[in-house]
Amino acid sequence: MTHVLTTSRRTLLLGAAATALASCTSGEADASVAQYANSPFRRVTDAQWRARLPGLSYDVLRHEATERPFTSPLNDEHRAGTFVCRGCDLPLFASRTKFDSGTGWPSFYDYIPGSLGMKQDFAIGIPRTEYHCARCLGHQGHVFDDGPRPTGKRYCNNGVALTFRPA
Repeated sequence: MTHVLTTSRRTLLLGAAATALASCTSGEADASVAQYANSPFRRVTDAQWRARLPGLSYDVLRHEATERPFTSPLNDEHRAGTFVCRGCDLPLFASRTKFDSGTGWPSFYDYIPGSLGMKQDFAIGIPRTEYHCARCLGHQGHVFDDGPRPTGKRYCNNGVALTFRPA
């Protein structure tokens, strides 16, 4: 009887693992923000992006890399202003929504409406919500449910994917 239960449990676990792996694709970016659907930034080729962006910014924005924590000078940016996408200058975050999350990446509890798109990401084996610029589809970071009030969200952003524009 134990052998039957072990075999059934193993079969169940292997089936569940296969199903999970089959769903572990990066998915398509949510491009549903109609105002940006025909953006010229969506027609820029990979080679053109490589020429436009510094190395790590290119890797993060175009190929979903991650910068090392505590390396971005934007961690220490506390002036009034706006954080914009380094790829296309779309305003993404107001400085008043920035907070020190202790994670080593610039973090925000809210974003400018209509500026971000979301998709599921399974790159590390667990589901996370990735967000990207709605205009150029550049990868920015991931959102978590451990941020401060009023939203309870933490938009954990790669600093190399942003530029700061003082007020």
